[in-house]
Amino acid sequence: MTFSGSALAAQAQPGKKHPVGAPHKSAKPVEAKGEEEISVTTSRQALNGGGGMMRIERAPRTVQTVDHEYISMRNPSSTALDLIQNLPSVSISTPDPYGMQGGQIQARGLTDLDMALLVDGAPAAAAKYITENVDTENLESVSLTPGSSETALPVMSAAGGTMNEQTHTPAKKFGGLVDFSYGTNNLSREFIRLDTGEIGHTGVHGYFSFSNTHTRSWMGAGINDRRHIDFGLNKLWENGSYAKTFVSWNWEDFTIDNYPTAQQFYRYKHTGQGYGRSADSSNINYWKNNTDYWNQVFISAPIHIVLPHRFVFDLQAYYNLGRGWDASPGGTATQADGSVRNVTSYFLQGATERRGAVAKLGYDIDRHNHVAVGYWYENNYTAQSYPTSYTMENGAAPSPNWAAYQIAAGDQQNAGTEIHSLFIEDHAKYLNDRLDIQAGFKFVMANTWNKDLYGRMVVNRTEPLPQLSVGYTIDEHSQIYMNAEGDYRQPSAVDLGWLYTSMPIPKNQYSIKEELGYRYHDEHIILDASFFNYNVTNRIVNQYLGMNQFRPFSIGNQHMRGFDAMISARPIHGFSPYASVEYLHAVQDSNVLDPYTNTMLNSKGTQAIMAPRVLANFGLTYKYAGFFGNASLHYTGPQSVSVAGDQRMPGFVTNTISLGYRFKPVGFAQSPTIKLNFANVTGSIVRTGAMGAIYSAKDPSTVYSGSLNPYTGYGNSFMTAARFTMTGTVSTSF
Repeated sequence: MTFSGSALAAQAQPGKKHPVGAPHKSAKPVEAKGEEEISVTTSRQALNGGGGMMRIERAPRTVQTVDHEYISMRNPSSTALDLIQNLPSVSISTPDPYGMQGGQIQARGLTDLDMALLVDGAPAAAAKYITENVDTENLESVSLTPGSSETALPVMSAAGGTMNEQTHTPAKKFGGLVDFSYGTNNLSREFIRLDTGEIGHTGVHGYFSFSNTHTRSWMGAGINDRRHIDFGLNKLWENGSYAKTFVSWNWEDFTIDNYPTAQQFYRYKHTGQGYGRSADSSNINYWKNNTDYWNQVFISAPIHIVLPHRFVFDLQAYYNLGRGWDASPGGTATQADGSVRNVTSYFLQGATERRGAVAKLGYDIDRHNHVAVGYWYENNYTAQSYPTSYTMENGAAPSPNWAAYQIAAGDQQNAGTEIHSLFIEDHAKYLNDRLDIQAGFKFVMANTWNKDLYGRMVVNRTEPLPQLSVGYTIDEHSQIYMNAEGDYRQPSAVDLGWLYTSMPIPKNQYSIKEELGYRYHDEHIILDASFFNYNVTNRIVNQYLGMNQFRPFSIGNQHMRGFDAMISARPIHGFSPYASVEYLHAVQDSNVLDPYTNTMLNSKGTQAIMAPRVLANFGLTYKYAGFFGNASLHYTGPQSVSVAGDQRMPGFVTNTISLGYRFKPVGFAQSPTIKLNFANVTGSIVRTGAMGAIYSAKDPSTVYSGSLNPYTGYGNSFMTAARFTMTGTVSTSF
C-alpha cells in the first residue's frame, strides 16, 4: 500500500486527529490499482488558503503555518524567518537579503530568545543562526505556535512559544530536484537533491542534498560563502510505527555586518553615506578583519513504536555541535621596533554542543483517553575564549589558532546547563470527538554553571510547568479553543559565557499565559482569531555587545495582552487573498537600575521594550495554468527600543513579490520552472528591529563605520532593510 503525501510529517503537525501512521482523509475517491496496491491522494488546496500562507488547524491552541505551496514560490535562499514574516504574531528582522546571517523574531512582546526553535521537533540553532539548520528546498512547512509549547517538547525557552521546521519526506521513487539562482549583490546559488526511492526491499527511503551560496554584502565591502548538506532517512511500518533521521552539515564564512546606531542610520538615509565594512586593507575595519567562520552538525532522530496491548513508545534523540570564531577590530599595538600593527580580537568557540533525548511511553486507557509519561534529558555546553592576534599583512584576520600571529590566548570560559525533566500528559476526546482535552504537567530540574579564571558559579533550579488545552468542534466549520500554561526561559550556554562569575546568573524567566480562540473554515474562507494574556516575571533580555555577541540581563516583570486574527480565501478565479492583524498592549511592570548611569529608570507603566502595538499583513497569490505569483506586505508599528522608553523606532513596511511559470514536463525534467523574487520593491530605507535591549538612549558603545576611526556611539543598534533585491531561479524535479 502506498500513500501520496507525508504520513510522517502529519505526525509532527499539531491538531491532526487521525491515528498514528494513518494518512490524511482523502479529498478524492480511493483508486484501486491491481489487487494489492492502493493509491490515496491528498489535496493541499483542501488544507490551506491564501496560496499556502495559512493552513486549517485543529489543535486546541493557536497554530500558524505556511506550507510547501507558499514556500516553493519564495526565494530558495530564504530562511524560515523570511517564510513566516507575514504571520500575525511576529515581526521579523533580517540583516541581509539572502539569509546568510539569520535574524530575529519579535512575538507578542517577546523575542526568539524566549522561543523554542525546532527542526522535526528537536531544538536547533537560534534565529540569528537559523541558516545553519536546513535548506529551504527541504522544508515542507513551518509552524509557529506563539506563546505555547507541548508538554513533551525538549524546550528550555518556550515563553514565546515554538517554531517548528518540518523537513522533506523522501520520495517513494528515485528522483530529485535541482535549481540555480542568480541575483543582485552578486548572488549565485546552486542546489541539488537526490531521492533514493526505496533502498532495496527494506521500506527505507532517503535523500541527500547539497547547496552552495556566494554573495557580496549589500552594505559596504564583504564576501559571504555558505555550503550546506541535508540528509534524511525514513521508514514507515504497516502498524503505524516509524523512524526518521535528519542530519545537516553547515559551513559558512561571512562578513559580520555593522549594525548602525540611530545616528549612523539617519546619516545613511539622508546623505547616502554608508556604515558598512571598509574595502581598504590598511583600515582596521577592513571587511576581512570582520568575519564569522563556523562549522556545525545537527542530528534529529525521532522514533515511534506501536507496542502490543495499546502501548506506544516515542524516543526523540538529538545532537548538534558547532565550532568556529568571530573576528573583530582590536585596536593597535606598538611593537619593540616602534612600528604599529593592527590587532584582531576573537570570540573563539572551541565547542558549542547540545545533546539530549525525550523518552515517552503512552497507553490507550480506552477509545477516548490516551495517557503518557516521559523523561527528558539535555546537556548543553559551550567552551569559549577571547584571544587576540596581530592582523595579517594583507589586512585579514588570521586563524586565532595560528601561533605566529597570536598575542594572547585570552580568558577561557565554559558554561552550560544539564536538565532532567519528568512529565505526564493526558489526551482525551469525548462527544464523538468534538471535545478535545489535553492536559499535562512537566517538572524541570536544571543545573546551570559558569566557569572562568575567577571562579565557578553554579545554581540549581526547578520549574513546574502545567498546561491545559480544551477545544470544542461546534460543527464541521467551527471550533472554539482555550489554552492556559506556564512556561519559562533560562539563558543559553553561549549567553552565559558573557557573564563573568562576578555577575550573578539571572533568575529563570517565568510566564503564565491564557489564550481563547475561534476558528472557522468552509469551501471559501479560513478564519482564525485568538485573544491572549501573558504575565511575565524576571523578564530576561539580551544586550548586543557587537560582533554577534550578546549578554543577558533582567528587567523585572511585564504583562502583555491582545488579539491575533488571520483570514484567507480559497482560489477565486485563480486569486487567493490573505490578511492578518495583531493588536498588542505590552507594559513594563518594574523600574530598572541602569548600571551605566547608576540611576533607577522610571520604566514602570511604560510600553514594553520591542513590543509594537500593531502588526498587519496582506498577501495575494494568483495561479493560472503554469503561471504563479505572490505579493505580500507587512507593517510593524512604532516601538520602544530602550527599557527607559527614551529611544523609539518608527513603524515600517516591508514587501516581497514572487513571479514564475511552471512548464510541462520535457524529457527527464518533470517540472521545469523559472521564477523571479523581489524584496523591498519600493527601496525603503527603514530600520526593521533593534539588535537587542538597552537600558537607555545614553548607553555608550564603540562604533566602527566604514573607513572612519572608531568612535563612541549612544543608544541601540539596529537591523535595517536591505535595498531592493532581485533573484532569478531556474529549477526542475526529475
